[in-house]
Amino acid sequence: MSRIDDLKGLDLAVYSATWCPDCRRLETWLTGQGVAHRKVDIETVPGAAEKLETETGKRAIPFVLVNGERWVRGYHKELPQRLDGDLLVTELLAAGK
Repeated sequence: MSRIDDLKGLDLAVYSATWCPDCRRLETWLTGQGVAHRKVDIETVPGAAEKLETETGKRAIPFVLVNGERWVRGYHKELPQRLDGDLLVTELLAAGK
């Protein structure tokens, strides 16, 4: 069983927007890996942008709300490719504990 399979028990809400390249990169990766998630478009869902900023102190996207409790940044700004799947899985699993 892969570590991606371990994500199956988590509720993943991806806060994003259609104009965001990091959001599209995350969406492509999650979909390609078969990871169940739901999108929360901060541009169209009332209160979503405010919730994100209030709870994270950030305005950057994408962010993933894990099990409705803990936030994980959905990109890795310190990496040239901006997203590392293995690192993201580790972060999501840690947040889901």
